[in-house]
Amino acid sequence: MGSATIAAKRVTGDGVAPKGRADAARNRERILTAAREAFVVHGADASLDEIARAAGVGNATLYRHFPDRDSLVHGVMLAVTERIAERAEQALAEEGNAFEALRRFVFAAVEERIGALCPMLSGRFDPDEPQRLAARKRVEALAGELIRRGQEAGEVRTDIGVGDVTVAISQLTRPLPGVVCQRIERFVERHVQLFLDGLRAPAKSQLPGHAATLEELREDN
Repeated sequence: MGSATIAAKRVTGDGVAPKGRADAARNRERILTAAREAFVVHGADASLDEIARAAGVGNATLYRHFPDRDSLVHGVMLAVTERIAERAEQALAEEGNAFEALRRFVFAAVEERIGALCPMLSGRFDPDEPQRLAARKRVEALAGELIRRGQEAGEVRTDIGVGDVTVAISQLTRPLPGVVCQRIERFVERHVQLFLDGLRAPAKSQLPGHAATLEELREDN
């Protein structure tokens, strides 16, 4: 047997060939992407068969990665949170303008349609489940750092907090009752920019009440 044949048959310690592992990773990513789109439009009860078709994989492949609906929903939420966190880290590392860094983070969250996905978690998962808790805290810490830098630079008004930004992103990306998702999406970027303009310092108005905190938002959970 030639060396090329031997190399082609070589597998990793867990018995998975490198090519097989790469294909599995690509399939998983395609499934998560298709599921996110389906959940945004149809909610957590979206057809798993349709998700598999949209991902270009068979049902068996979907179930091999995600044995049931809850594991798929959980996987989508973790993937979305991970992407938002990565975009926030990139903005902090690459952007010299503090307000532009915050803007990049906000639009990263908006692109993931986080407001449309969050309702799926209500009563479905334990908010303190370790993976979900760690992912959430990572994003919250990064958002807090982006806001802090903007405020220290005098570019973000000082009377807002992470909770205010979280509420706004959630509301601006949540589908309206009786409105087709695709119809509202064309206006999201416009409305997010209006919101961002309202964050700029110096503030042109005095906000009622106090900055929303994440603790207050979770009081009833």
